[in-house]
Amino acid sequence: MRAVVQRVTEASVSVGSETVGQIGRGLVVLVGVGHGDDEARAKQLADKIANLRIFPDEAGKFNHSVLDIGGQVLVVSQFTLLADARRGRRPSFTGAAPPEVAEPLVECFADHLRRAGLLVATGRFGQSMLVRIYNDGPVTIILDV
Repeated sequence: MRAVVQRVTEASVSVGSETVGQIGRGLVVLVGVGHGDDEARAKQLADKIANLRIFPDEAGKFNHSVLDIGGQVLVVSQFTLLADARRGRRPSFTGAAPPEVAEPLVECFADHLRRAGLLVATGRFGQSMLVRIYNDGPVTIILDV
């Protein structure tokens, strides 16, 4: 699994004219599922992100996690994170798991974040979405598990 984690002051995701997910201070996690990914990897990624210390303490050092600050998480599935653009000009997406594998693993990932005690909003799997992100810092981390 691959994730792009962005620290935000607020974020939302819309499908058409409907806002389907919205958060305040916290993290936006764009998550891609590849071949061979499973529930163990989804849990590992959720645990890593819930405890990732990328929020500042009183001295401005990255010592707090989204759990520590009582933040929220917006999870958006994004198969394009598995793109391979090393050859040619059109990316290949053959590294992405098929929807019937990816969708339950994205849900499993979001559920593990909820079980950790986080308020989690999500986009809609397989839909064209508009994501509004107010990146704070900016802080953006790429994770592979």
